[in-house]
Amino acid sequence: LLVVSLVLGHPSAPAEYSERVERYWSQVDDQLTKLAARLGTVRHVYHESIWETGEAALDLLQKMGSRSHEVVRKVCADGAVVEALEELELAAELSDWERFVLQGFASSKVADLVRDLYTGALKQRNEHAIGVIDATLGEDEVGLLFVREGHGLQFPANIEVFSVVPPAFDELQRWLRDHSPRPAVDEDGSGTAGEAGAKEEAD
Repeated sequence: LLVVSLVLGHPSAPAEYSERVERYWSQVDDQLTKLAARLGTVRHVYHESIWETGEAALDLLQKMGSRSHEVVRKVCADGAVVEALEELELAAELSDWERFVLQGFASSKVADLVRDLYTGALKQRNEHAIGVIDATLGEDEVGLLFVREGHGLQFPANIEVFSVVPPAFDELQRWLRDHSPRPAVDEDGSGTAGEAGAKEEAD
C-alpha cells in the first residue's frame, strides 16, 4: 500500500505556497511512476473524503478541486479503480464535529463533550476505512492511499506500507513553519501567549 500525504492548495494562497504545492504533486507523480515499475501497477486507489467508486469518484474528486485528482486520473488510466474509502453519513458526521472543534468553545464542558464525540466518530471512520482497504486489496496487489498527515490509521499486519515522501514535502513543511504566526511575547519577554497555550494543552 503506497501512502501519499494530502497537500491541499487554495486559490487565495500565496504564490510561494502554491508553487511548492505544485512541485510536491509533480514529485509525487514521478515517485509513483518509479514505484509502479518496481512493485507493480496500482490496482486500487483510496482517497480521503471519497465515498463513491469508479468514474463517479473521479468526478467527485475533481469537484473538490484537489490537485491529487490529476494523479488519481493518471493511475486509473493505467487500470486502477477508485474504491469508496468513506461511508457518506459517517464522513459527514466527522466533518461536522471537525468544524465545531476548529471554532473553539467558551465552555470547557462543551469542549470536552464535542472532543469525545469527535474522537468517537474518527475512530469509527478509521475502522471503516481500514475495513474497506483490507476487503478490496488482494494479496500481491498494489494499492494507493491519499490521506492527510497524522491520519491515525492502523494498518493490518498483512499490508506492507510504503510512504511516498518526495523532497518537496519537507520544503513545504519548512515554508509553513517559517510563515506560521509567532506567539505573542510580553514586554518583559515572559510570553503570556505561550503560557495560555500550555494551559490549553493541560486542560
